[in-house]
Amino acid sequence: MNILYKRTHSDILGIIASSLCLIHCLFTPFLFIAHTGSVLYQDGYSVLWKSLDIVFLALSFIAIHRSTKTTTNPTIKYAFWTSWVLLLCIIVNEKLSLFPLFEEVIYIVSILLVGLHFYNKKYCGCKREKCCAN
Repeated sequence: MNILYKRTHSDILGIIASSLCLIHCLFTPFLFIAHTGSVLYQDGYSVLWKSLDIVFLALSFIAIHRSTKTTTNPTIKYAFWTSWVLLLCIIVNEKLSLFPLFEEVIYIVSILLVGLHFYNKKYCGCKREKCCAN
């Protein structure tokens, strides 16, 4: 069975993706400060580093999609998707600078997603593998 189709594996993927997103967001300012004087690294790291937002967003979408298909708690489904939409809006706003927003908001949403995946993994699962599948 594919790793993404097991509920616990999708929660683990979500924990990893959200944690890496959080680490990415925490270290981005330090990376750019460290390379402010270097013209050589500015463009290359900038494009690669900024594209990781989209990668983490896609991974979290996959993890949330699979986790919400098999969770036993309907409130968790809404919490997952609300958090993901918030994360999407924050990243789109960061890319397009639509309105001023505190940088710390993305940390809160990332931590929330990690916590939701931990909670879902521990309390909202089935005892049998197929009991929650659609």
